[in-house]
Amino acid sequence: MINQKIVPHLWFNQEAQEAAEFYTSIFPNSDITNNTTVRNTPSGNSDVVSFDIAGYSFMAINGGPHFQFTPSISFFVNFDPSRDENARENLDQLWEKLSQGGTPLMPLQEYPFSKRYGWIQDKYGLTWQLILTNPDGEERPFIVPSMLFVQDVCGKAEEASDFYLSIFNDSKRGEMARYPAGMEPDKEGTMMYTDFMLENQWFTAMDSAHQHDFNFNEAISLLVRCENQEEIDYYFEKLSSDPEAEQCGWLKDKYGVSWQVWPVVMGEMMANATDEQMDRLTKAFLQMKKFDIEKLVEAYQGK
Repeated sequence: MINQKIVPHLWFNQEAQEAAEFYTSIFPNSDITNNTTVRNTPSGNSDVVSFDIAGYSFMAINGGPHFQFTPSISFFVNFDPSRDENARENLDQLWEKLSQGGTPLMPLQEYPFSKRYGWIQDKYGLTWQLILTNPDGEERPFIVPSMLFVQDVCGKAEEASDFYLSIFNDSKRGEMARYPAGMEPDKEGTMMYTDFMLENQWFTAMDSAHQHDFNFNEAISLLVRCENQEEIDYYFEKLSSDPEAEQCGWLKDKYGVSWQVWPVVMGEMMANATDEQMDRLTKAFLQMKKFDIEKLVEAYQGK
């Protein structure tokens, strides 16, 4: 069984390997798990790097300068004093490391919702929310992807999370906090914060009606690892809302969030391929919108 069904996928210009090395050096219990080069893509040769941060899996690709990270998807890092007696010190140390070449979006300080919290954009443009969590209630994992619904999708955080909960297994709603009256421009009743579980993985969502010059884009996509064609067909049909955005397993949902519906066997083939097998595999998948496992395997085997 797959231990992490949904993997955040990060699109870099050329820094995927460097960034993976940086993250695995500053987070505890982290390592790079795989490195593959995909040749002759529309962006030239692309390095694909898989890495774990504190046991949580990410993928990164060098895809050229097409997309820039925005705070629309960021990553909560939960420091829980009930699990780590040095939680506050460890939070401050990580903030210090992410600050090198980075830009704070919300300063590290006390807020009504946490004794210690800060939101920072690191030197690669990726954003992190470091928080000293309140240990009461159900435990949350160390890293939790977070979606910020702004501009034309502001006010849709609840609807979107309901939509995702209806699609994925092992799903449930966690906390919910709505904006009260008097917090304009945020509208009363919209989502100040909610978290929810998909495939036993936690995510958070928030609405913000403030002026933001960004939205969801392809720089961060959520890659769904599928065991078979049936799963690929299911997730593609449920999630995709824009036929124009369908390319090489990528799609966009009706809220603008990018997903990739990806066969697990593809990763296995890429990890073990000879140059010749890799070239055939790349040629086959570049022509596909939704992945066809049978055709990918045939291309890999040279049939």
